Amino acid sequence: MKAAPHAQQRLIDLQELDSSLDRLAHRRRTLPELAEIERLEARVSELRDAIVGAETEVGDLDREQKKAEQDVDQVRARAERDQKRLDSGQVTSAKDLSGLQAEIESLSRRQSDLEEVVLEIMERREEADGRVASLRSEQATAQEELGAVVARRDAAHREIDEESGTTSAARTAVAKDVPDDLLALYEKLRGQFGGVGAAKLYRGACQGCHLALNTVDVNRIRAAAEDEVIRCEECRRVLVRTPESGL
Repeated sequence: MKAAPHAQQRLIDLQELDSSLDRLAHRRRTLPELAEIERLEARVSELRDAIVGAETEVGDLDREQKKAEQDVDQVRARAERDQKRLDSGQVTSAKDLSGLQAEIESLSRRQSDLEEVVLEIMERREEADGRVASLRSEQATAQEELGAVVARRDAAHREIDEESGTTSAARTAVAKDVPDDLLALYEKLRGQFGGVGAAKLYRGACQGCHLALNTVDVNRIRAAAEDEVIRCEECRRVLVRTPESGL
C-alpha cells in the first residue's frame, strides 16, 4: 500500500484523536458518580420498601388498638349495667347479690387487663410511628444526596460530551487528509488491536507494541520508499516513520 508521507503522518494525528475519544468514552462509562448513584438508588428503594412495611405495621396496630378499645368499652358497659342493678336494690337474693358482685369484680379485672393490652399496643404504635418518621427522614436525606450526585454526573457528562464533540470535529477534519484505503486499514487494525491501529517508529522501536525492531527490519524500513506504508512485524499495526525513528 502506498500513501504520501504527509498522509501517513496525519494517521498519527488521527490515532491521537481516536485515543482521546476512547479515553473520554471510558471516563464517561466509569465516572465514580455512576456507582454512587446505583448505591443510592438501591438505598432509596430499600427505604421505600421499609417505609411501606412500617406503615403497614402502623395500620395493623391501629386496627388492633381499636379492637382492644372496643373490648374495653364492652366490658366497661357490662360492668356499669351490673353496678346499676346492684345499686338499684332490685336484686335482693343473697346468692344473686354475691354472684353479681363477683361478676363485677371479674369484669373489673378483665377491664384492667384489657386496658393494659391497649397501653401495650399504644406503646408499640408509638415505636412504629417513630420508625416511620426515622425512615422517612433517612429517605429524604438519601434522595437529597442522590439528587446532588446526579447533578454532578450530569455536569461531568456535559463536560465530556462537549470535549468529545470538539475532538470528533477535529478527527473528521484530519480523516479527510488520509486516503480511503489507508483509513480503512487503520480502522480495521484499531478494531483488532484495542483501539490502536497506527503507531510511530521511535528510536528503532514500535510505539504500538513497544518492542524494538531487529536490525534486519530496521534496514528494510530504511530502504523502503517514503510513500510505502510500513507494518510492524510484531503487532502488525501501521508503523509511521518520523525524524525520530532512528533510521
